[in-house]
Amino acid sequence: MKAVKFDRYGGPEVLEVREVQRPSPGAGEVLVAVMAAAINPGEIAIREGLLADRWPTTFPCGEGSDLAGVVEELGPSVSELAAGDAVCGWTEMRASHAELAVVPLQQLTPKPDGLSWEVAGSLFVAPLAAYASVHSVAPQAGEVVVVSGAAGGVGAVAVQLALRTGATLIGLASESNHPWLSSKGAIGVLYGEGQAERIRAAAGGRVDAFIDTFGAGYADLAIELGIAPQRINTIADFPAVERLGIRSEGTQSAARIEVVRELADLAASGELEIAIAGTYPLAQVREAYQELAKRKTHGKIVLLP
Repeated sequence: MKAVKFDRYGGPEVLEVREVQRPSPGAGEVLVAVMAAAINPGEIAIREGLLADRWPTTFPCGEGSDLAGVVEELGPSVSELAAGDAVCGWTEMRASHAELAVVPLQQLTPKPDGLSWEVAGSLFVAPLAAYASVHSVAPQAGEVVVVSGAAGGVGAVAVQLALRTGATLIGLASESNHPWLSSKGAIGVLYGEGQAERIRAAAGGRVDAFIDTFGAGYADLAIELGIAPQRINTIADFPAVERLGIRSEGTQSAARIEVVRELADLAASGELEIAIAGTYPLAQVREAYQELAKRKTHGKIVLLP
């Protein structure tokens, strides 16, 4: 079978699609034929060696967490699923960017009918980071919440989940994404110079919480806006966590199959939009990451093995 591998830290040029040995599921595991697997900015940082202290890499290394696919084979003692079942979930073995992946049973849930493979294969890293971020800052009805990178893979989901609490949502994004934010009930504000004043004007003077999905100084902006550190969450600016005393709840804080199932049901019912910015075959994994690295896409980029 084919899988994405890399032997050294570097840019997308180090990624190779190789023929590797077919994996076999062990006890409590399921072999999934992968139909769709999202890519994520954190995978770029890992591949470039920027997170080596937090998440060391052993070479050759695979890639990918999110996945959706069809049950190919069951390991010993697995009876809850059957061959041919459509499932979605995640692997923690950096292995979903491949034609086949072995996944623990407890990290899979049936794919809801009507949910596309692309969306089903994008429900772990970004949506769970958004879910954890919203729960971390705990917005209440009537409060004002700001989300940076509000049209990105994490930000777009955080916007929608925060709005479900009854809070007013201000989304920092390029002007081209303001119509989408408005369609969801959020207020679009242009990022860049003068953004603090624009946020205060849109908020009517008071901002209660801030979800930073982008980094690049947004944690400091939140402090400048007068937000209490415990009401600020970042998934991108780790140095700011200790420096400013802010929170950093992300994907792993919400890594439970029940959360994936909840988000899958919301997406299948139309109550949550998981935008798909583009799809690429496995052979074009380098091109997919080059596009993601521009940090301009609205929604998820997905590999289709």
